[in-house]
Amino acid sequence: MTMNESIHEFPKEIGNPATNALIAANITTLEQVSRMSDNDLLSLHEVGPKAVRVLREHIKKVRDL
Repeated sequence: MTMNESIHEFPKEIGNPATNALIAANITTLEQVSRMSDNDLLSLHEVGPKAVRVLREHIKKVRDL
């Protein structure tokens, strides 16, 4: 595993900057994201409205399985 690789559950569609911001904040699972408010997510540098929307949609899909 290289320094840029990490084990996480995030969809690729949120982009590398948002993924890296979540990992840097020690957020590595969708369960952790689901317990955060949109404002908490948006307060992370590089996590924007699109990333939050994609994460919420992905969490909903996973829960509906």
